[in-house]
Order: sequence, then C-alpha cells, then structure tokens
Amino acid sequence: MKDIFEKLHDKMGPLGMYANDAHGYFTFPKLEGPIGPYMNFRGTRTLNWSLNNYLGLANHPEVMQTDAQAAQEFGMAYPMGARMMSGNSEYHEKLESDLADFIQKPETILLNYGYQGVVSAIDALVDRHDVVVYDAEAHACIIDGLRLHVGKRFVFNHNNMESLEKQLQHATKLAEQQNGAVLVITEGVFGMSGSQGKLKEIIDLKKTYSFRLFVDDAHGFGTMGKTGVGTGEEQHCMEGIDIYFSTFAKSMAGIGAFIGSEPHVIKYLRYNMRSQIYAKALPMPMVIGAIKRLELIRTQPQLKESLWKIVHALQTGLKDAGFNIGNTTTPVTPVLLNGTIPEATHLTYDLRENYHIFCSIVVYPVVPKGVIMLRLIPTAVHTMEDVEITINAFKSIKNKLDSGDYRHDKLASVG
Repeated sequence: MKDIFEKLHDKMGPLGMYANDAHGYFTFPKLEGPIGPYMNFRGTRTLNWSLNNYLGLANHPEVMQTDAQAAQEFGMAYPMGARMMSGNSEYHEKLESDLADFIQKPETILLNYGYQGVVSAIDALVDRHDVVVYDAEAHACIIDGLRLHVGKRFVFNHNNMESLEKQLQHATKLAEQQNGAVLVITEGVFGMSGSQGKLKEIIDLKKTYSFRLFVDDAHGFGTMGKTGVGTGEEQHCMEGIDIYFSTFAKSMAGIGAFIGSEPHVIKYLRYNMRSQIYAKALPMPMVIGAIKRLELIRTQPQLKESLWKIVHALQTGLKDAGFNIGNTTTPVTPVLLNGTIPEATHLTYDLRENYHIFCSIVVYPVVPKGVIMLRLIPTAVHTMEDVEITINAFKSIKNKLDSGDYRHDKLASVG
C-alpha cells in the first residue's frame, strides 16, 4: 500500500508534470501594477491581453471610489456568518433585486463564487432519478458539478443539435423509466473558442422534448446583447433559459456570481445549495461594489461599445493577416497555430520577452495535441494602437514558427 504523499509525488497530472520548468512563467505568472492594457511582467512594461476585464471596470474611477468607501465603512469582515444564519443584509437583497431586473428574470440568488456556485447548483438541482445532458465543451465547473451527480448523464457533441437530440431521446426514455426529469446544460459563450452556445435552437427542442435549460453565461453577461444582458438577449431567447448563471469575475471585475430563475426555484436553491448555506456571506464591499458595477453596465452603454470597437478591429485584423481565429462571434479571441508544447513555450517566451506582449498560452490537454492556442481577451480600455502592435507581432512570430525557429525538444528555459 502506498502513502498518499508518495502517490502525489509520482503522479502530478497532465499540467503538473511541467511544474518544475513552467512555474512562475508559463504557469502562475505575476502581472503587477494597476490593472489595465499595460502591466509589468518580470519588471518590464507589457501589453496585456490576458485579463477578463471586458468593460474596463476593474479600476474605473467610480468603481474604485465605491469599493474604497464601502471598505472604509464596513471593513472586509461584515457581515459575519452565512446569509441563512446571520450574514444577510439589505445590500445583498438589493443586489439580487437589481440583477433580476436587469436579466429579466423574476428572482436571483447571490453566490460567493462562480465555479463553486455552478458545482453546488447542479448538485442541488438534480437527484439520482434525474438525467443531465451537457455540451462536450462545457467548462470545468460544469464537469465537476456533474461528478457529484449520482444519476445518469449524456454528453452531446459541441453545438451539434443532431447529437443533442439523439442524447435527449436517450435521456427522456431513461428519465421516464426512473420517474425523473431532464436538465440540459450549455454555455452562452464558450470561454476558449469564443463560440456561442446555440441557445435558440436548444430552446426550440422544448417543443418536442421535456427538459429545463441551464446556461452558464460567464463570458456573455455584460458583453453580449443590445443592453449587455447576455447571450440570451443576443439570440432573442432569454425567456427560454430556465436557469441563468453568470459570474462577477468577468465583465463585473469582481468576486461573486448569481443565478436567475423562477421564484420557487430560487427559494429552493436558497435552502438547499450547500455552498451557500455553509459559507460566509459575500463581504459588504464586494456587494456594494457589485451594485455600482451593475449600475455602470446599465447606464453607460459606451463601455460595451468601446469593447466591441476593439473586438472588431482585433479579429478583423487577425483574419486579414491570415490567422485562424476559429468561429468566435464574441470578444473571446483564440489564435490557433500548429506546433508542439515545447514550440509553444519558445514562441510565448519570444512574444513576452522580445515583443513585450502577454497573452494566455493554451496547450494540450485543453486543446488537441499539435495545437497551440494564443487566447486574447480584448477590453474597452485597449486602443487601436494596441491592436496594430499585436497583429504585427503575431505576424512575426508566426513566420518564425513556420520557419522552425521555435523547434526544440525541451521547454523554453526561463532565467
């Protein structure tokens, strides 16, 4: 029999196996200084495309003033305790009410974290009699929530409605046998590819099959739709989304999350989501800060307009330069190249050290073997000059990649 520590030492996982070479540079890097398009990386001013600060709210003057005033008045400890016991407040309830009004759902429930919230919501919503059908490219929080599900689950090919219908047939038959229900889970915006979930087409399947739809719209809230409500608004089908989830970690540039649904569903979640019942309430500065952030999203449409100006310029420029950016129709901008993991590290090192551009590098197992994804997140506070600098740099590194300049057997050595 092994010791548990011995097992962990021997098996670090598909990403952890590179920890000794990658830690502190390719993984767990440090971006320092005020949040914005330019931050310091290893002491050098670097153009940054890696933060989900879509609307530039992270250090918006009104946001920073509100955060500071709330922290000065309440500190970070208030309120103490879980909301069910002693941690509720008028501010928490106001934020829930404001969110419900904005997303056009009867009620919402405030969550401490997005990842934790999705995991716990799935755990609360379905039991062993119920069947879940989910998109193959669902985020890790959805997958982890499904791991807690003791019932059956079926996966459909990404955004493939024929595959979904086939799995719905299996799920419906099984749910009827078990006297259970069917829950379909997808995303509004898929955070790696930038593709939109086919929400309207999924909702149309309700005419034939009985199921409820759970949508994780982490990257869509604040960025998609005429008023920024999200991907449901973008596709004119918000009313067909039965359980709407989003996080504050993207457009809201904060901490926390929420779910919107029918009143009895929200009431059920309040009394059955273990991650909320047994966890301390969100600190007051985060709640008051979120109220201000939501107010700016609602009242300053120019924030989203500025974002999309940069999105269009960046994505059009990359495509015109011959880059493959997949089928993104959202701000998420993947640049897909062919190469090995060692090549990816040498390319990224060159991009950061010599061109002073920082973006996320994505390799296997997140994307298929032989693919290098450079993932860019444009924001409202980037400029057209930033776009031009980046496209020119990408042209240069692609030429080097194609010429074999990054062809090495080992990861880039970082001093």
